Amino acid sequence: MKKARQAPDFILFIIVLLLLTFGIVMVYSASYVSAQVTYADGAHFFKRQLIWAVLGIIAMIVVMKIDYSFYYKWGYQLFGLAVLLLILLFVPGVGITIKDATRWIGVGSLTFQPSEIAKLGMVFFLAKYLVDNQNQIKQFFKGFVPPLLVVGCVCLLIIKQPDLGTAVTIAATAYVLLLVAGARFTHLGFLAALGCGLVAMAIKMAPYRMQRITAFLDPWADPLGDGFQTIQSLLAVGSGRIFGTGLGHGRQKFLYLPEQQTDFIFAVLAEEMGFLGASFVVLLFLAFAWRGLRIAIKAPDFFGALLATGITAMVVVQAAINIGVVTGSLPVTGITLPFISYGGSSLTLNLLGIGILLNISRYVRE
Repeated sequence: MKKARQAPDFILFIIVLLLLTFGIVMVYSASYVSAQVTYADGAHFFKRQLIWAVLGIIAMIVVMKIDYSFYYKWGYQLFGLAVLLLILLFVPGVGITIKDATRWIGVGSLTFQPSEIAKLGMVFFLAKYLVDNQNQIKQFFKGFVPPLLVVGCVCLLIIKQPDLGTAVTIAATAYVLLLVAGARFTHLGFLAALGCGLVAMAIKMAPYRMQRITAFLDPWADPLGDGFQTIQSLLAVGSGRIFGTGLGHGRQKFLYLPEQQTDFIFAVLAEEMGFLGASFVVLLFLAFAWRGLRIAIKAPDFFGALLATGITAMVVVQAAINIGVVTGSLPVTGITLPFISYGGSSLTLNLLGIGILLNISRYVRE
């Protein structure tokens, strides 16, 4: 039973605002040079990100007032809409291709990534399915396999774009939800082995992915080719030392580091704010994980617990992958840093997720 509403989790709200503030400041700093060269306006990306941030905060506040049971009632329909958008990407004249990747839908500069909607839609679907089939989740074929088939189909649609990083994020989030729902450890072990095998197969089927693995293992073997991005990222991180070069005084953003305002913005942050600044951002994500899991543990019902867990895992897994790539701990995947990287659809959908999380926090058991 839900009890009367209370104030939302203020600490979580402040953590998200801090991350968002870091993001807006770093987008301006990291993108100034490329924006000046490309658009003759150093604040081009900054202004667009600021608009998306304002719209995202408004959406977060609105969603925060909607009872989260709404997503139990309409979970499958919202998920179906997300899948439909993923399919529309491959309709001629609808999907927008940039750098050999078809990931966007829209008109002109007003575009969005259906895969971002799919991440949240998948959380809705799994939370509802696992609640409805809680007594069968320990049965391999009857309860465990059906959601895996659905998750697998969505991941295949995303890999086809191609976008392996987002597919891995969705798969990892689904894994966490199955674990929390009480799936057998033997089944989860089988799933982990199967997932590793499928990722290896996806890498082998695409030569550019294999080149990324090679560059990850030894980026200096091809410093001007496949290893260039990793080397420039490590140079940025290392140049920051303890206190950084100072906000706005980084060198790698002068067209040395590719994707400096999106996938590799954390490298610019580490260069300009140093180990202390980068560590503070990592601590903010850890604090976010703590508050999100606290909400999940204290949620008044199983659906609320799964929904909070899924949204928290969705953000934290993506952040861990991005930071791992930037620091050379993982191969390049092309995945952004939540709340920090430039990107309207990613920022807006993440803030919508936070709005849902804050709504759940209004019903937690103290």
